[in-house]
Amino acid sequence: MKKSLVALAVLAASGAAMAQSSVTLFGIVDAGVTYAKTSGGESNYGLTNSGNATSRLGFRGVEDLGGGLKAGFWLEGAIQNDSGTASGGGAAGPGFEFKRRSTVSLMGNFGEVRLGRELTSAYNVVSGYDVFGQVGIGQNFSFGNGTYGFGDPVRVGNMVSYYTPNISGFTAGVNYGFGETAGDSSAKRYVGVTAAYNNGPLSAGIGFDQQNDPTTSYEKAQSLGLGAAYNFGAFKLSGLIRQVQSTPVGGGSKAKFQSAGLGATAAVGAAGEARLAYNYYDNKEIEGKAHQLSLGYVHNLSKRTALYGTYAFLKNQKSETMSLSANGLGIDPARAGKNQNAITVGVRHAF
Repeated sequence: MKKSLVALAVLAASGAAMAQSSVTLFGIVDAGVTYAKTSGGESNYGLTNSGNATSRLGFRGVEDLGGGLKAGFWLEGAIQNDSGTASGGGAAGPGFEFKRRSTVSLMGNFGEVRLGRELTSAYNVVSGYDVFGQVGIGQNFSFGNGTYGFGDPVRVGNMVSYYTPNISGFTAGVNYGFGETAGDSSAKRYVGVTAAYNNGPLSAGIGFDQQNDPTTSYEKAQSLGLGAAYNFGAFKLSGLIRQVQSTPVGGGSKAKFQSAGLGATAAVGAAGEARLAYNYYDNKEIEGKAHQLSLGYVHNLSKRTALYGTYAFLKNQKSETMSLSANGLGIDPARAGKNQNAITVGVRHAF
């Protein structure tokens, strides 16, 4: 009898603990067909992924520790579902990696302290004003642009982050990424600070960050971005501006890459959304600029499944060679002063 009572007590305690915890398996599978044409170059077409949302697989969980304190974890990795490999992998792939996010955190009335690899707050607070969500051929391509060797990190590992609670719509964040370079504690170090306001129809954010030794050619890369949006009900306007500035090793003039974007979204019936965006790019190291126009439509078949289509046109001027990009398809690089066109149609399912 005593053993039975003890067993029941253990089960009851276990059930109470489980009731205070939750673990979720989640993911997105997004696939489409893309056709791209480069003026003066080749055309290419094929199956692509992540045209509307990045294909991913992840696990996340939260445990209630009592007294308003919670612990959480988040493990998430990208997948190339057109080929069945992990993101960036070849035929065999490097093995699945949680490089999109791998964090553990403590949360409470004080906000959240997070440790691990994740998107930087300086990226999040500004890129959120890209109406194409930083995916597919229609997105603003200024973030994490390594074309010119400027650095400009999107995700950082070995990072400690603090995020404030929401106070009347105001939030802020601080990121510190350890360089972990033997003999030089400042090498590869990352620092970022952000502030945002989101209340009612108005939303705005500002982010600044700096990474030391982003490449072998530059000893420091800094970015400053601003974004804002206003929801008019029938449609929503969004805009952003950014500058990435890098200091060459040994001194000399700083390299600058400037960009801006303006976009709009509008509901179409009860299940559709139209998207329109214009993006402007200016690499101060060369003569010429680039202009990008993107048009998209998303039709929700359910809360988890959608059909989508996107068209993008990129016009380079003079020496500029900006290019469009589609995940899973090699697009012939743009020639100086030449244009690119691309179109994608696909389906996205979330679980």
